[in-house]
Amino acid sequence: MLDVADFTASPAAPELGAFGVCHVRYGKAMRGSPPRRRAVATVMPWAAEALSQYLADVRPRYGCSRHLALWLTERGERISPRQIDDRFACWRAAAGLPRELSVHCLRHSYVSHLIEDGVDPLFVQIQAGHSWASTTATYTTVGADARNRMLRAALARAYQEEDRTP
Repeated sequence: MLDVADFTASPAAPELGAFGVCHVRYGKAMRGSPPRRRAVATVMPWAAEALSQYLADVRPRYGCSRHLALWLTERGERISPRQIDDRFACWRAAAGLPRELSVHCLRHSYVSHLIEDGVDPLFVQIQAGHSWASTTATYTTVGADARNRMLRAALARAYQEEDRTP
């Protein structure tokens, strides 16, 4: 449900240009509330570059420059969640990946990669739009390499503090 206008420049990251922030208008609602709106920072420069290239080189070929939707079908209409799921299923099958994987798994991967890269857990929680850290924790699956790096960093800090003790 993203529109072209849902992206704005971020003063904190001018190097990302017009794609520094995505304004999510249709976030998951709390029981009895309207969908939550939030701003999500673009933290992967390749994503801003890919969006810029899509808008400059691909989207104009649809001939629907006045359409608000960011992602369009071959017929120039807004792409539906069902169409995204179907396309993902085709790519998943072509890659030989398990049927249990869904588009939503990409959200879990995003959260896990941010945590593995050492991003502050509170920032990750905000990015995911979670009210509770425990919800973000259920999204996170950290690989063995990342766990080993975290252990080495913790030990380095512990031994560094030990060396400073008089």
